[in-house]
Amino acid sequence: QVQLVESGGGLVQAGGSLRLSCGASGRSFGNYAMAWFRQAPGKEREFVAGISWSGSNTDYSSSVNARFIISRDNVKDIVYLQMNSLKPEDTGVYYCARGGFVRTTVVKTEGGYDYWGQGTQVTVSS
Repeated sequence: QVQLVESGGGLVQAGGSLRLSCGASGRSFGNYAMAWFRQAPGKEREFVAGISWSGSNTDYSSSVNARFIISRDNVKDIVYLQMNSLKPEDTGVYYCARGGFVRTTVVKTEGGYDYWGQGTQVTVSS
């Protein structure tokens, strides 16, 4: 069993930066693709960023590309989401998710992930 725990959320002003972290308990996720999703108020959950099992490939939503950076440290078993130039529309609950298959690249659909964290709130004020 894998439990994912997100941390690092909070309240920031537009233009600021925030770094989210996702750590695992139980089985390591080092051999799995990982991703961040978010759910903004009144909207459906959407893909934000993903990283392949080895960290060699990343993918981003067009709305965050060039502003957000996903990375992973497979020694510490942590996945990060560095968020820069934050906008009010980035506000939402951010979820960490583990891919459902070993040693794959990024997929952008929720169905491609089998374990999810509880979410961490990110609020960007203007």
